[in-house]
Amino acid sequence: MVGFALASNIERLRSAQTDTAASVAAGPQSARLRWKETYGVPGESVVFTVDRLNVTSTGWTARVGIANRSSVAWELAPNATPDGTFGLRLFETGDKSELERRNRSGTLPAVRAATSYAPKLPRILEPKASWTGRISAPGALVAGSWVRVVFGTLIAVGKPPKGLEELFVWITDHTYRLRA
Repeated sequence: MVGFALASNIERLRSAQTDTAASVAAGPQSARLRWKETYGVPGESVVFTVDRLNVTSTGWTARVGIANRSSVAWELAPNATPDGTFGLRLFETGDKSELERRNRSGTLPAVRAATSYAPKLPRILEPKASWTGRISAPGALVAGSWVRVVFGTLIAVGKPPKGLEELFVWITDHTYRLRA
Protein backbone atom coordinates (compact mmCIF):
# COMPACT_ATOMS: atom_id res chain seq x y z
CA MET A 1 0.00 0.00 0.00
CA VAL A 2 2.75 2.48 0.90
CA GLY A 3 4.68 1.56 -2.25
CA PHE A 4 1.64 2.23 -4.42
CA ALA A 5 0.97 5.60 -2.78
CA LEU A 6 4.60 6.59 -3.13
CA ALA A 7 4.80 5.47 -6.76
CA SER A 8 1.58 7.32 -7.57
CA ASN A 9 2.89 10.52 -5.99
CA ILE A 10 6.20 10.32 -7.84
CA GLU A 11 4.38 9.81 -11.16
CA ARG A 12 2.06 12.73 -10.39
CA LEU A 13 5.06 14.97 -9.64
CA ARG A 14 6.72 13.96 -12.92
CA SER A 15 3.49 14.72 -14.81
CA ALA A 16 3.18 18.09 -13.09
CA GLN A 17 6.70 19.05 -14.13
CA THR A 18 5.95 18.46 -17.81
CA ASP A 19 2.46 19.98 -17.76
CA THR A 20 2.60 23.61 -18.83
CA ALA A 21 -1.09 24.42 -18.39
CA ALA A 22 -1.79 26.09 -15.07
CA SER A 23 -5.10 25.97 -13.24
CA VAL A 24 -7.02 29.22 -13.23
CA ALA A 25 -9.57 30.06 -10.58
CA ALA A 26 -13.12 30.52 -11.80
CA GLY A 27 -14.24 34.12 -11.69
CA PRO A 28 -17.35 35.37 -9.93
CA GLN A 29 -20.48 34.04 -11.61
CA SER A 30 -24.08 33.18 -10.89
CA ALA A 31 -26.15 30.54 -12.65
CA ARG A 32 -29.84 29.81 -12.34
CA LEU A 33 -29.91 26.04 -12.85
CA ARG A 34 -33.39 24.67 -12.01
CA TRP A 35 -32.17 21.06 -11.89
CA LYS A 36 -34.53 18.36 -10.63
CA GLU A 37 -33.45 14.73 -10.32
CA THR A 38 -35.29 11.76 -8.84
CA TYR A 39 -33.94 8.57 -7.28
CA GLY A 40 -36.48 5.74 -7.03
CA VAL A 41 -39.92 5.19 -8.50
CA PRO A 42 -43.10 7.29 -8.27
CA GLY A 43 -44.44 7.06 -4.72
CA GLU A 44 -41.11 5.81 -3.35
CA SER A 45 -38.45 8.32 -4.27
CA VAL A 46 -36.10 11.02 -3.10
CA VAL A 47 -36.02 14.22 -5.18
CA PHE A 48 -32.97 16.46 -5.42
CA THR A 49 -33.06 20.04 -6.69
CA VAL A 50 -30.38 22.59 -7.47
CA ASP A 51 -31.81 26.03 -8.14
CA ARG A 52 -28.75 28.26 -8.22
CA LEU A 53 -24.96 28.24 -8.04
CA ASN A 54 -22.98 31.34 -7.08
CA VAL A 55 -19.21 31.53 -7.28
CA THR A 56 -17.39 34.44 -5.67
CA SER A 57 -13.73 35.36 -5.32
CA THR A 58 -13.72 33.69 -1.89
CA GLY A 59 -15.91 30.59 -2.31
CA TRP A 60 -19.21 29.20 -3.54
CA THR A 61 -22.87 28.90 -2.54
CA ALA A 62 -25.57 26.64 -3.96
CA ARG A 63 -29.32 26.78 -3.32
CA VAL A 64 -30.42 23.15 -3.12
CA GLY A 65 -33.28 21.01 -1.89
CA ILE A 66 -34.11 17.44 -1.00
CA ALA A 67 -37.65 16.01 -0.77
CA ASN A 68 -38.47 12.64 0.75
CA ARG A 69 -41.31 11.15 -1.28
CA SER A 70 -40.80 7.69 0.17
CA SER A 71 -42.32 5.73 3.04
CA VAL A 72 -39.08 5.59 5.05
CA ALA A 73 -37.18 8.32 6.88
CA TRP A 74 -33.64 9.16 5.78
CA GLU A 75 -30.78 10.14 8.03
CA LEU A 76 -28.84 12.96 6.39
CA ALA A 77 -25.32 12.24 7.55
CA PRO A 78 -22.65 14.39 5.89
CA ASN A 79 -19.26 12.65 6.07
CA ALA A 80 -20.77 9.28 7.04
CA THR A 81 -18.84 7.65 4.19
CA PRO A 82 -15.52 8.74 2.67
CA ASP A 83 -17.18 9.92 -0.55
CA GLY A 84 -20.39 11.16 1.03
CA THR A 85 -20.96 14.73 2.02
CA PHE A 86 -22.95 17.64 0.69
CA GLY A 87 -20.92 19.82 -1.66
CA LEU A 88 -19.48 19.97 -5.17
CA ARG A 89 -17.34 17.69 -7.31
CA LEU A 90 -15.37 19.11 -10.24
CA PHE A 91 -15.04 16.97 -13.37
CA GLU A 92 -13.00 17.31 -16.57
CA THR A 93 -16.08 16.93 -18.79
CA GLY A 94 -19.82 17.24 -18.50
CA ASP A 95 -20.35 13.73 -19.87
CA LYS A 96 -22.36 11.38 -17.69
CA SER A 97 -20.11 8.55 -18.94
CA GLU A 98 -17.16 10.18 -17.11
CA LEU A 99 -19.16 10.15 -13.85
CA GLU A 100 -20.13 6.50 -14.34
CA ARG A 101 -16.61 5.40 -15.33
CA ARG A 102 -14.95 7.19 -12.43
CA ASN A 103 -17.56 5.91 -9.98
CA ARG A 104 -16.99 2.29 -11.14
CA SER A 105 -13.20 2.65 -10.96
CA GLY A 106 -13.23 4.42 -7.57
CA THR A 107 -11.55 7.54 -8.96
CA LEU A 108 -14.18 10.19 -8.29
CA PRO A 109 -12.74 13.66 -7.70
CA ALA A 110 -12.63 14.86 -4.11
CA VAL A 111 -15.75 16.52 -2.76
CA ARG A 112 -15.52 20.26 -2.16
CA ALA A 113 -17.47 19.81 1.06
CA ALA A 114 -20.04 22.35 2.21
CA THR A 115 -19.02 23.92 5.50
CA SER A 116 -22.19 25.94 6.04
CA TYR A 117 -25.88 25.03 5.80
CA ALA A 118 -28.65 27.66 6.05
CA PRO A 119 -31.04 26.70 7.46
CA LYS A 120 -29.41 23.86 9.34
CA LEU A 121 -29.68 20.48 7.61
CA PRO A 122 -32.11 18.19 9.48
CA ARG A 123 -30.62 15.06 11.03
CA ILE A 124 -33.59 12.99 9.85
CA LEU A 125 -35.74 13.70 6.80
CA GLU A 126 -39.10 12.13 7.59
CA PRO A 127 -41.43 10.67 4.92
CA LYS A 128 -43.13 13.44 2.90
CA ALA A 129 -40.78 16.07 4.43
CA SER A 130 -38.37 18.30 2.55
CA TRP A 131 -35.48 20.68 3.15
CA THR A 132 -34.44 23.64 1.00
CA GLY A 133 -31.51 25.85 1.79
CA ARG A 134 -28.06 27.12 0.95
CA ILE A 135 -24.87 25.11 1.19
CA SER A 136 -21.56 26.91 0.89
CA ALA A 137 -17.83 26.75 1.45
CA PRO A 138 -14.75 28.91 1.04
CA GLY A 139 -12.15 28.18 -1.60
CA ALA A 140 -11.53 28.70 -5.30
CA LEU A 141 -12.97 26.44 -7.99
CA VAL A 142 -11.09 25.64 -11.22
CA ALA A 143 -12.27 27.48 -14.32
CA GLY A 144 -13.25 25.22 -17.20
CA SER A 145 -14.21 22.33 -14.93
CA TRP A 146 -17.71 20.89 -14.81
CA VAL A 147 -19.57 21.07 -11.48
CA ARG A 148 -21.86 18.36 -10.14
CA VAL A 149 -23.65 18.81 -6.81
CA VAL A 150 -23.30 16.05 -4.21
CA PHE A 151 -26.00 15.12 -1.67
CA GLY A 152 -24.97 12.59 0.90
CA THR A 153 -24.68 10.41 2.76
CA LEU A 154 -28.35 9.31 3.04
CA ILE A 155 -29.04 6.33 5.31
CA ALA A 156 -32.46 4.64 5.49
CA VAL A 157 -34.06 4.60 8.92
CA GLY A 158 -35.56 1.13 8.66
CA LYS A 159 -35.88 -1.06 5.61
CA PRO A 160 -35.86 1.02 2.42
CA PRO A 161 -38.58 0.49 -0.19
CA LYS A 162 -37.81 -1.70 -3.19
CA GLY A 163 -35.57 0.11 -5.65
CA LEU A 164 -33.84 2.31 -3.04
CA GLU A 165 -30.50 1.45 -1.45
CA GLU A 166 -30.10 1.45 2.32
CA LEU A 167 -27.20 3.90 2.06
CA PHE A 168 -26.39 6.15 -0.88
CA VAL A 169 -24.77 9.37 -2.05
CA TRP A 170 -26.44 11.30 -4.88
CA ILE A 171 -24.26 13.06 -7.46
CA THR A 172 -26.22 15.10 -9.98
CA ASP A 173 -26.46 14.00 -13.59
CA HIS A 174 -26.66 17.68 -14.54
CA THR A 175 -23.48 19.74 -14.81
CA TYR A 176 -22.47 23.38 -15.01
CA ARG A 177 -19.23 24.55 -16.65
CA LEU A 178 -17.29 27.13 -14.65
CA ARG A 179 -16.06 30.22 -16.53
CA ALA A 180 -12.79 32.02 -15.94
